[in-house]
Amino acid sequence: MLLEKPISFSFLFQKIRRGALLVFIFANIAGLCNPLDTWAQQADSTQVVNRRLDSLYINEVEDQQVPDKVLHAEPLYIDLIRDLGARKGEREWNVGLGLTDNLRYDAYQALVEYEWAPANRLGLEVELPFSFYTRNEPNGANAVKPANQLESIKTAIQWSFFVSERLQTSLALGYINELQLNPPGQFREGPVLRGNKFNPFLIAAKRWGSRFHSLIYAGPQIQRSFGQPGWSTVIQINTSLHYMIPGSRNFIGTEFNKELTEGRFSLVARPQLRVSVTDNLLIGIVTGIPIDKQNQRLSSFIRLIYEPGHRKLGRFMPRQTGS
Repeated sequence: MLLEKPISFSFLFQKIRRGALLVFIFANIAGLCNPLDTWAQQADSTQVVNRRLDSLYINEVEDQQVPDKVLHAEPLYIDLIRDLGARKGEREWNVGLGLTDNLRYDAYQALVEYEWAPANRLGLEVELPFSFYTRNEPNGANAVKPANQLESIKTAIQWSFFVSERLQTSLALGYINELQLNPPGQFREGPVLRGNKFNPFLIAAKRWGSRFHSLIYAGPQIQRSFGQPGWSTVIQINTSLHYMIPGSRNFIGTEFNKELTEGRFSLVARPQLRVSVTDNLLIGIVTGIPIDKQNQRLSSFIRLIYEPGHRKLGRFMPRQTGS
């Protein structure tokens, strides 16, 4: 009686693998399945949807009303007075909270601002910035800590004098006037105002395609301190680059705040992102990284943006259908 030769597991595995390969080949020939084509189709459909969402959101901002307006990503730390190419009736509330880690003391900032457009391409703004301070140990143990106070009253105006949808470019001129206040404890001893800042500026912004945005915001900041002779001037050059998420108001990017005063140059890079929480409420988160850390170290800033009456994008969205 002959004994049957046992079948090894390796031999059985090879047979199963060959059989599965034959099934796969015949299924492709018959057109029953083609995963490479499926993956390619999914990638293509995703790109189509993203382009569609981009065009819908840009269409909502630019083409639903007159006059022309170009969608630009607005920096979060040095923000604009109003959208470039603002339309009459637009308005916005901002609340900001910030922390700056200085060598001798920490500075906490808070601001409340209201901006609106009384006419097409004209923006106005009123801002109240507050400052609060705490000493850093041990460097600031004997340091003179500034007083906690309402720092100033800011009023500003901005006029978009050039808006081109074809070039995806906007240009604007603006002016900020800042009345600086003395600490409340000095009101009885001296004047309420301690100085004034004059800040004319120019803005140039361009969108590259549908998602990439660049902006330059530059001008002199001229300081006049009451009771002291002379003037001081700081040249500010702020640039920003952003990428806007397809079909949304969300973006990520970096803002570069540069100052030149008395031959000294300083630069703070501010990576940032903006997220839409609801249709008319957005949150911006900013981190400050100074290149020269002699006096200022890392900082952080959060901006809450509320836009009354902002229209929903949803009514322009393509309707989803079941498979």
